[in-house]
Amino acid sequence: MTSDRSPADARPTLLILGANGRLGTAAACAFAAAGWRVLAQVRRVANADLAAIATPLAVPLDDTATLAAAASGASVVLHAVSPVYTRWEAEAMPALHAGLAVAERLGAHFMFPGNVYNFGASMPALLTEDTPQRPSTRKGEIRVDMERTIAARVAGGRFTASVLRAGDFFGSGSGSWFDLAIAKSLRAGRLAYPGPLDLPHAWAYLPDLARAFVRVAEQPAHPAFASRHFEGHTLTGRQLLDGIEAAAIALGIAPARGLRRSGIPWRLIRLAGLVVPSWFELAQMAYLWTVPHALVGRRLAALPGPPLVATPLAAALRDALVALEPASFVRTAPAL
Repeated sequence: MTSDRSPADARPTLLILGANGRLGTAAACAFAAAGWRVLAQVRRVANADLAAIATPLAVPLDDTATLAAAASGASVVLHAVSPVYTRWEAEAMPALHAGLAVAERLGAHFMFPGNVYNFGASMPALLTEDTPQRPSTRKGEIRVDMERTIAARVAGGRFTASVLRAGDFFGSGSGSWFDLAIAKSLRAGRLAYPGPLDLPHAWAYLPDLARAFVRVAEQPAHPAFASRHFEGHTLTGRQLLDGIEAAAIALGIAPARGLRRSGIPWRLIRLAGLVVPSWFELAQMAYLWTVPHALVGRRLAALPGPPLVATPLAAALRDALVALEPASFVRTAPAL
């Protein structure tokens, strides 16, 4: 497979690995809007939104030589690969090694989306890039190992890399706590929150996070390795549920009787986790909802360029709900 880049195309080029996922698609939109040429590595046919703005590369991730040849000219590689939650142990690190190999072949800047698993259950309320990483779960240990692997790999001097750490995703489709648990039964009149309603929790609206990746990619020079935090929206459970309910009312999808609120049955999930692997994995991360935390993003904010302005929460929540069922809102969705 060869690149379709024309000699006259002087745009910078981004390669997204695992581009069919929600982060990959959001990033493709943000980079295309910023004037980048986007190449999208996919394992299956590219989704419609992605295919409209990016050039799909149906090359297996582990065929690094072919993939690098197909992406010739790419100056930035975004690792948006996301293994199934129960297969992290087996798949996360091999996928990372493949992504790093592609970036090294291209001599490209490698960007990795980090999360807060690294800090563990003893994490402080405010998380900076210098906060000690003390993972308390296997997934946290894997995340720490992945970032250490990135830093060690770039020490050879053949390419550079950065981590952009964010909270839980919402927006740009389904696949996170926001839609798989909290707003899952919204149309049935119920919201479910996984923890106490008065504790702050870090959230990342994906279109905003994608624009932050653009900011990092567009820096004129990169250190060998850098870690930065994306602040996003820090919300208590009550603030999030109030915002979702207001957005649902504005969209006309809240039942007339209103929305009931409930918790998550963690005791049942832990018991079921003894026989259901996915529930076991969820139970291991329950501390994220009982330990207050927020990301401090001074390093990202200090990068040259105009201020990165977060989408107002009301608009972000409205768009996140619309993205879950876009066909339902074509004629009915009013502006907030």
